[in-house]
Amino acid sequence: MNDKNKTIDPIPEEFASYEEAADFWDTHDTTDYLEFLQPVEVDTQFRKRYIELEIDEDVVTALHKKAKKMGIPANRLASDLLRQQLATAN
Repeated sequence: MNDKNKTIDPIPEEFASYEEAADFWDTHDTTDYLEFLQPVEVDTQFRKRYIELEIDEDVVTALHKKAKKMGIPANRLASDLLRQQLATAN
């Protein structure tokens, strides 16, 4: 909720660097500057969805070792192994 008595710093006319802009926005809330925002139309499509799972460290180590030996990325090997296991679980 916005506090009507809150002092809001003006947005600088120009930033000297990306870092300076990042520092400003790291310490300021964009919802305090809604009148300066402009809507834009964006057309996006998700091509892949990535899910993070907790896996025991020894399993990850073995996965990376096996993937390296096979010459494939560890995420591909993990997906392939899970697909195989799930297909046989039915």
